Amino acid sequence: MKKRIRIPRFARTPSGMVGLCLLLLVLIVAFVGPILAPHPITLTIGAPGQGPSSAAPLGTDYLGRDVLSRLLNGGHSVVLLGCAATALAYLFGVIVGLVAGYTRSAADPLLMRAMDVLLALPALLILLVLAAGLGSHVWVVVVGVALVQVPVIARIIRTATAEASTRGYVDAAVVRGEHAPAIMRREILPNVLPVLLADFGIRFGYSIVLIASMNFLGLGLTPPAADWGLMMSENRDYISLNIWSVVAPAVMLALLTIAVNVTADAYVRSLGRTAGPARRRRVPVTVVAANVADAPGGLGSMEAK
Repeated sequence: MKKRIRIPRFARTPSGMVGLCLLLLVLIVAFVGPILAPHPITLTIGAPGQGPSSAAPLGTDYLGRDVLSRLLNGGHSVVLLGCAATALAYLFGVIVGLVAGYTRSAADPLLMRAMDVLLALPALLILLVLAAGLGSHVWVVVVGVALVQVPVIARIIRTATAEASTRGYVDAAVVRGEHAPAIMRREILPNVLPVLLADFGIRFGYSIVLIASMNFLGLGLTPPAADWGLMMSENRDYISLNIWSVVAPAVMLALLTIAVNVTADAYVRSLGRTAGPARRRRVPVTVVAANVADAPGGLGSMEAK
């Protein structure tokens, strides 16, 4: 008897299917695109700013290079850097949130006040200061994007941890004599994992926007690298000659951001339908905490959706 493949409930909803299809499309372009590119990304094939032709379906850029080839090669850096920044943000945000939410000692207000300071500063200001002090390097952008998201993640995890720490399984672990790090790792972290998964789409989408913004300003990847954000920056003066040199990478960035957010939203909605009563009470609390945490730093306007 063949084993049936179980499709997650959120993937069977209209929004989930649309989000996953869009996400799959963008990922195929990002990682399979370099194999399908008709020209090398540094090869000049015509005059700068030419319109679409048989040799260049999307025209040429400001140096006469094929826009389609650079578009097909410019997605993997966006996805990989976005994943790296988001993972780094969660690494530090989860640690801070677990320690602050479980210990309830002097570390809690100390850590949260430090997070409030970071949250009060505009994200682009932090990134520009880091770029000015450490130089325009990719790793600076990744660390900076992670840093500006740590406060929001820490506050979400702190709220979920404070609720989970009152459960009976945590009391049982304390009675067994387990140490605090073991309790946080074995008992609390697995139970706040759904909150992390529900929040991942927003953080990943915001990382993509920030990294693309830094590349657009010329403070991330440098030419001749092919990157969707960098392509928009390089060709903005030639938009009147070949609009596709700017519109094509902008559309791909928009599709990636929309796909991640729609998929994450479908997953959050599925939690309310599939979870038990305890989880149904838990998810709205963390969502409200996220919205409250976003307000002082100005991130909520981009993440409220």
